[in-house]
Amino acid sequence: PGIYNELQKAGWQKITDAVHAKGGHIFLQLWHCGRVSHSSMQADGVLPVAPSAIRPDGEAMTYEGPKPFETPRALELDEIPGIIEQYRHAAQFALESGFDGVEIHSANGYLLDQFLRDGSNQRHDAYGGSMENRARLLMEVVEAVVGVWGSDRVGLRLSPLQPFNDIKDSNPEALFSYVVERLNTYDLAYLHITEMGREAPGVAGPAFDLRKLRKIWKGLYMTNFGYDKARANDAIANDEADLIAFGVLFIANPDLPERFAQNAPLNPVDESTFYGGDEHGYTDYPFLSEE
Repeated sequence: PGIYNELQKAGWQKITDAVHAKGGHIFLQLWHCGRVSHSSMQADGVLPVAPSAIRPDGEAMTYEGPKPFETPRALELDEIPGIIEQYRHAAQFALESGFDGVEIHSANGYLLDQFLRDGSNQRHDAYGGSMENRARLLMEVVEAVVGVWGSDRVGLRLSPLQPFNDIKDSNPEALFSYVVERLNTYDLAYLHITEMGREAPGVAGPAFDLRKLRKIWKGLYMTNFGYDKARANDAIANDEADLIAFGVLFIANPDLPERFAQNAPLNPVDESTFYGGDEHGYTDYPFLSEE
């Protein structure tokens, strides 16, 4: 789902109203797929864009099902301000739609992550080469989004070890240490570091201990990947994180906090429905009150 036109904004308003009516809070995650999109999903069938014209291995999930990734078109230097404006515009629409904040998605091999990594960014201008240059777009997007929301309503997600979407870097420890230190200057609501990739060390670049980033970051630190209730509580008790995010468990358990509170059994996860496109695996998992 997008948030770039008035119809989408009106649709999101219904969702935020429903969440707030139940006393909840909701952040919107802002992301741009970059090279891991597909021409079949672009207006006029144009190629997806990226920092460099490097085709990733793997497949894009399209409306017609999985299709091999294509060689993207490298963004021209004068197009980059337009990308930043797209993030700012989406952040503004999120504010007007009633969200409580936004999370900038700079992970999972999407566009901002592609700019960060030297495996996907081989530019020779102000947005390529050094770590400072490769991080430039991310910092400019952060500034634009913070300009809409204020820093205390903006979070940011990174995936230093994750090889998803064929992303890799020659020195992720140095890169992400630099990025996190730079992000400290914005006083964001939180930093969200996924631990995905620790199960396959070295695939996305030389492995390192993510606890180093926990020490560098001066604000609230969120992590995720493979946590259950017990392990999440242990991580917080041991000061490994301030917050734990749940993905797959929340998909299958819409009332996950209540189930945790009651030590109730969890619904089994049906991964075959993750990309189904209809209500199956989306709105049909039962609540405790329905069991």
